[in-house]
Amino acid sequence: MTESPHRRRSHTTAHDIERYAALFAERTQVMRSSAMRDLMAITARPEVISLAGGLPDTSTFPPQTFAAQMTKIAQESAAEALQYGPTEGFEETVDCILQVMGAEGMLPDHEDVIVTTGGQQAIDLVCKTLIDPGDVVICEAPTYPGAVPVFCSYQADVIQIECDEDGMKVDQLEAVMAELVAGGRRPKFIYSVPSFQNPAGVTLSLERRRRLVELAREHEILIAEDNPYGLLRFEGEPLPTLYQLDGGDYVVYLGTFSKILSPGIRLGWAVAPPPVMEKIVLGKQASDLCTSTLSQYFVREYFAEGRWSEYVESLIELYRGRRDVMLEALERYFPPSAEWTRPEGGLFIWATLPDYIDTGDLLAKALRENVAFVPGQSAYVDGRGASSMRLNFSGSNEEQIREGIGRIGKVIWEQVNLYETLTGEESQPAASSASRPGAAGSRAGQGSEESVIPFRRKAEGGSQ
Repeated sequence: MTESPHRRRSHTTAHDIERYAALFAERTQVMRSSAMRDLMAITARPEVISLAGGLPDTSTFPPQTFAAQMTKIAQESAAEALQYGPTEGFEETVDCILQVMGAEGMLPDHEDVIVTTGGQQAIDLVCKTLIDPGDVVICEAPTYPGAVPVFCSYQADVIQIECDEDGMKVDQLEAVMAELVAGGRRPKFIYSVPSFQNPAGVTLSLERRRRLVELAREHEILIAEDNPYGLLRFEGEPLPTLYQLDGGDYVVYLGTFSKILSPGIRLGWAVAPPPVMEKIVLGKQASDLCTSTLSQYFVREYFAEGRWSEYVESLIELYRGRRDVMLEALERYFPPSAEWTRPEGGLFIWATLPDYIDTGDLLAKALRENVAFVPGQSAYVDGRGASSMRLNFSGSNEEQIREGIGRIGKVIWEQVNLYETLTGEESQPAASSASRPGAAGSRAGQGSEESVIPFRRKAEGGSQ
């Protein structure tokens, strides 16, 4: 007689929960979920306009090119592409990475590069290599929401440095560093997304880049430079990367093909000084042995055609237009009390609402209107950002952007009108705060209000 298939019973009793809880590692108590991943199931529904994920537009990649490259791999390299590969990645893949980095003025040594399973693994490997529980990590405020769960998982003591329209406030960083040194503490590294920052969209100025590198040298600490968006510049002059300014002594550089080719291939990289790289390689061996050989073969074949930079240029044109549409929609649909950044590249705009609006609660209302964004608190470790939101303009077409911002504007106006009805007060602009990139007043004492107009809503209408 054949037994019926076993079905797992529900483990929901208090005894079950307590039994499993006793087995968990201590670090699971401080693990945090990723706001973007939590929204993926909802935003995958066709009726939902997602302005939440950091999604490049993969529909722009020519299907015939993809088919031709995969066919060539199948015909000429199937056995190798389906086999294990070296932990550090294939030399041919590294050659492609050096082309990308060379486009921004960098030329690292071959042996200083490791191919990773996406840029996210690169962040994880840096943390695995450097962080013990309680170690200090410094990053921007706000910071990449995907980095926050990684820092928390490794039980880091995260200190966030405020940003304005010129990126991380390095003078504030200097003061924090002096405080830490006086207390006998040495940060393990400073994490920064200096170009078209995720989530704020702001770019670290050249003066601040130079001083940040100087600080790292003075204190002999590392900088983890995360640069997924550097090539996606819509306007303005390119700035040297931190790695270029430093020469590779104190900067660990993190890159990815996700934003300039495809996130689905899950291919990123890290560049580090040899002693650090040695430990990163050991950490990767323990994680997944090697990065997908099939993905590496795909990248090799794609770069062999010599048209990768043309594809990036087409993305720049597309995303520039979508950014402009989102800025226009924000001007039209958001209340005068809202403020937002005006990025010169990248994928994101950071919007800040009046303090009485919680964007976590607002998201629930927006989802009922079938539109999504990332609440600002996910970009902080200490509860800040409750009245802010990250908006992505790369993953939706212009019509969807207009409609999505319109729907979000509708639920914001409902909150504004309710506030004014209950208080009898007219809603004021979002409170000026140095922790809000591009907010009015973020250059307090450093110039006139006109100097920050390109990063905020103009009361008289029209986006800059």
